[in-house]
Amino acid sequence: MKISIQSAAMLLASWLSESAAFAPRPAARTALSLNYMSEANQRALLEARLSYTQKFPKNINGSTQVNGVNGTPSINGQKDEYSFLVGILGDLHIDPRKMEDYTTGREHFLNIFDDAKSNLGDEHVAMVSLGDLGESKNCDHNPDNPFELFAGTTKCHAMAAEYLNSFGVPYEVIGGNHDLEGIDEFDTDGKNLRRFLKLHNKPTPQFCRQIAEKTLLVGLCSTIFRDAKYTSHEVIIDDEQIRWFEDLLKSKPADDGWRIFVFSHAPPNGSGIRIIQENHVVNGCCWLNHSDEKNCRKFIELVREHRCVKGWFSGHFHLGQDYQDSITFPTIDPSEGPYPNRGSCVFAQTSVMRAGTSRDGRQQSRLLRGNKDGFEVCTVDHQNGGKIRVDATITYRDKTHEVGIYAHEDEAYDHDNYFKVYQPQMNDHGYICADDEEICLLTPDPITKDTVAWWRLACGRVLGVVNGMMLEFDKSTLAPLGLVVSSDELMGKQVAIVDSGLEECMINFEEEEEGMEGADCADTSKEEYREQAVLVFDDDGVTIIQPNDDGSYWRKIVRNKIARMKEKRREKAAIEFAQAYLPVRSEDEAKEKIQSTWGPYTTTSGVAKTTNPAKLLVYKN
Repeated sequence: MKISIQSAAMLLASWLSESAAFAPRPAARTALSLNYMSEANQRALLEARLSYTQKFPKNINGSTQVNGVNGTPSINGQKDEYSFLVGILGDLHIDPRKMEDYTTGREHFLNIFDDAKSNLGDEHVAMVSLGDLGESKNCDHNPDNPFELFAGTTKCHAMAAEYLNSFGVPYEVIGGNHDLEGIDEFDTDGKNLRRFLKLHNKPTPQFCRQIAEKTLLVGLCSTIFRDAKYTSHEVIIDDEQIRWFEDLLKSKPADDGWRIFVFSHAPPNGSGIRIIQENHVVNGCCWLNHSDEKNCRKFIELVREHRCVKGWFSGHFHLGQDYQDSITFPTIDPSEGPYPNRGSCVFAQTSVMRAGTSRDGRQQSRLLRGNKDGFEVCTVDHQNGGKIRVDATITYRDKTHEVGIYAHEDEAYDHDNYFKVYQPQMNDHGYICADDEEICLLTPDPITKDTVAWWRLACGRVLGVVNGMMLEFDKSTLAPLGLVVSSDELMGKQVAIVDSGLEECMINFEEEEEGMEGADCADTSKEEYREQAVLVFDDDGVTIIQPNDDGSYWRKIVRNKIARMKEKRREKAAIEFAQAYLPVRSEDEAKEKIQSTWGPYTTTSGVAKTTNPAKLLVYKN
C-alpha cells in the first residue's frame, strides 16, 4: 500500500496532537512509530514532517529551539549527564605534499571542540577517525624506494598520530583497508598492526570509550591485508574482535539504559546506505567481512538482537553526506520480518576532508551529539567555512525504540542514478517468482541498461539484473554482494532458470566413493535441495552461470594486492630490459612488447579479463 504526502500529513497531524516530538513517550501509550512502517510510508511521513518543521521553526512541543554549537539547534537544547559531542573524520588519506585541506579542516573543528568542552566538560568530548590514514601511493616520502606506498608505513602513522593529537581532544582510531599497506617496510600483517597500535597508543585494535552516562563509543578495526584471501581492500574484522564485540553487547543491554555508537571503516551488510556499484560492489569490498558469508551477515544480526546499538558510522566510500540515503533509520519491528530490520540502529556514511580524495566533490566530516532524549547526526562542511548542518534528529521513544527524521531535503538527488545501487525489496516491481516452474524465462526481452529484475533461487540465493549487469544480493538483507556477469557479456541477452536435478536417481555402489554412496540422491522434495541452473542465452548459444564452491555466484575477481604490487615491479623491470635490449625507442613501445603468462589476467590491475564463466554451447544456428 502506498501513502500520499497528503495522507502522511494527516497521519502526522494525528501524531503531533497526541504527544511532543522531542520527549520520550510513556511506554503504556500506543503511537505511530517509524519502526513499524514500510520504507515508502516512512519516507512520505518524513517528508510531511520536514515540510511542517520548515513552516514552523520552533520545536513541535512549542518551545523555541536552544542554540548549540556554532548557533545550530541541538537535540532538546539541554545538557545532562548523558550529553556528549563526538567529531568523526572519514578517510583522511594524508598526502604529506598536500596538507592545506587538513589544516583547514582542523581549524573548523577546533572551535567546535572548544565550545563543547566549556559547555559539556572535557570528558564528554572526543574524536574518532574511521581509518585509511595515508595516501595509497608514493608521496615522495622515501627517496630510496620510489615504489613504496605511503599508507601503512611508520612515517604515515607517525604523521597521522601527530595530526589527530593536534585537535585538542582525546581521539580514537580504527584501521581501514589501507592502514596495513606498509608492504615494503613490514613483511607480515602482525608486524604492521603492532606498529599502527604503538604509534596511536592503542592497547588493542578495537576500542571502547565511555563518553557519557551509559553511553559508549565502540570501534572495530580491520586487521588483515596481506593475508586476505581475495581483494586486500576488503575490510576484515577478525574473529577475536567479533567475539569481544558480541560479549560487550550482551553485557550492556538496552533494557538497562545503555546506548552504544559503533565505528568501523566499512559499513555492515544490511545498513542500506549509498554505495558505488562500479567500485565496491564489483570488487567485493562493500561490507565488513564481505567475502565471508557468515561473518558478513554477523554484524547486522547483532544489531537486530541488541537494541543498545543506536548508531553506526563508517567511511570507505568517499561519498558526501548530502544524500538522504547517506543515513538510514530503523524501519520495522523484528516481529514483522528480516528485511529491512535494522534493530534500533541509525547508520551514517562519513565523507572525506581533502578534495583530491572525494568521489563526488564533497568535503565533509560528521558531528554526533546527544543527550538523554536522543541524538543528532550533523555535517561539518569544509567547503563552507566549517558550517554545521543538522542532517537527522533521532529521539528515543523508550529504551528500545526511536523515531528519526531527516532535517533537510536530499541536497543531491539528481546524482542518484550515478551513485546509488538499486537494492531490491520484497514484492517490488522487479521481483520475479519462479517457485513452481521447471523452466522460467525471467527476461522475455533482451537485457538493456534499463532492465530491472531479480529472483530468489530454490536454494535461497538471490540474483538480479540491473544496469545491464547480473549481481548477487544477500539472501537476508538483500544488500548487493558482487558481480556475477558483466554488462559486456549480458547486454542483449536473456536469462532463464531451469530445473537441473535428476528425476530418478540410481546409486552406483561400485563407482561411488566409499561413504558417499547416494549423496546425489538427497531428498529433493525439500525446496532447498531442488537443483536449478541459471542460463544466459541468445541466438548464438547458452552460458551456464556456475556457482562457486561455497554456493555463492558472485565472482571473487580481484586478487591480493601484494601479488599485484610484485607483478607491477616485474613489469617495470621487463620494460627497462626491453628498452635496453630490444629495438624500441619509448616506454610505450616497450609496454606493447610485454606480456604475462597467468590465467585470464592480462594486466596488473587485478581484475580478470572477463568475469564470464566458461561457456557451454548447447545449440548454434
